[in-house]
Amino acid sequence: MRRGQHRRRDPDADEGDGRRIWNAHFKAFSLRLFPGETRTTGAADEMLVTVLGSCVAACIRDPRTGFGGMNHFMLPQSDTGEWNGASAALRYGNYAMEALISTVLKSGCQRQDLEIKVFGGADLTTGPTRIGTLNVEFVLRYLEFEGLAIAGSDLGGPLGRRIHYFPVSGMVKRLLLKPISGHSILAEEQRYATALRRLPLEGAIELFE
Repeated sequence: MRRGQHRRRDPDADEGDGRRIWNAHFKAFSLRLFPGETRTTGAADEMLVTVLGSCVAACIRDPRTGFGGMNHFMLPQSDTGEWNGASAALRYGNYAMEALISTVLKSGCQRQDLEIKVFGGADLTTGPTRIGTLNVEFVLRYLEFEGLAIAGSDLGGPLGRRIHYFPVSGMVKRLLLKPISGHSILAEEQRYATALRRLPLEGAIELFE
């Protein structure tokens, strides 16, 4: 298959993935992302979907071929509510961004041609630690440091979001969620944050000097 050609799939075909579900409204397969995940596709009949609270998702693609993907990440937080320092934070945020960018570049895209859109970073609680704000500050600082332009964004605020991303066209459908949805989103992100604290910080990255 030549670059720029996008495969089609039969909606009745075997999905092969419990999170790859045919969506009749969008006439596309929905590929769901959870916190800590990254997925890419070049298929015209696939969209990447995630639900964001304080987490951030970057949608990155090659606009010439339509190959692209999405990540979903949160910076780690300690039991005391303090951030674990630059090394620990960048171990996850930097990895999520570099993993996605690297995959898209390997498809033949030039770095200056990347189309980047970022979403999420809501502050779902009123406590002193604004996790969403810190995630937003990180992703904006990261992209600025790397010299990468933002083609579109919807960041911050008090409400969660559902993001539908179509890498082939670059289209993003954003739905703001009702405040009541914040409880379930927050619970899922807290489970993710707990898992982050248990992971070893091997190969910590010092990016911003």
